[in-house]
Amino acid sequence: MTTLTNVQILNDDHGVPAFAVLPFADFEWLKRKANISQTVDVNSGVPYEVAGLALKQNLSAIRAWREYLGLTQAEVAEKLGISQSAYSQYEKAKNVRKATRVKIAEALGINVEQLDF
Repeated sequence: MTTLTNVQILNDDHGVPAFAVLPFADFEWLKRKANISQTVDVNSGVPYEVAGLALKQNLSAIRAWREYLGLTQAEVAEKLGISQSAYSQYEKAKNVRKATRVKIAEALGINVEQLDF
């Protein structure tokens, strides 16, 4: 294979390409070409509703997941052992440390990789 075929482009509300959906075989081919050996856990995907919240409302992945799960900031903060206002800062931050992301993922009951979008 030298070219990608059968790729679907998903645009955001402004018509800007946001995601590319491609057959898994093409994805595996791209990984080999890029010399990436990491396997993908197909059970750690992101539901359409979570991605939709993030794209349509310009929310962070952390906030989109929390809202999708029907949790309040106070509930997640309590699970983390921090204040609601401290947790709120994580939802607004552009970059959150890996260790913090792991803790937030555990509090939300998801894999940390599910926050990587």
